[in-house]
Amino acid sequence: MTHAHGEHADHAADAECADFLERIVYFLDNELDDADCADVRLHLDSCNPCLVKYDLQRTVKAVVARSCSEVAPADLRERVRVRIREVQVQIQVSPER
Repeated sequence: MTHAHGEHADHAADAECADFLERIVYFLDNELDDADCADVRLHLDSCNPCLVKYDLQRTVKAVVARSCSEVAPADLRERVRVRIREVQVQIQVSPER
């Protein structure tokens, strides 16, 4: 019987972690009120698996933000524009199906 009780506790913990993992996205974007931020911080302080997932999401967000601020070289931008025009022409010229 203790085994079943342990499984129930694991499912409850999983559900609690799932809730916090969903809130982490809003936490990272500073979209939670102070009370929710405190709850998330408290959970992260006591739950290593969630802390690891939080660190991963924070790292991915930082990499994406850094990548989005980079500007493609002018010759690459021009090649992309030319290719887009070529595809547009191909679409306009190709017979309807």
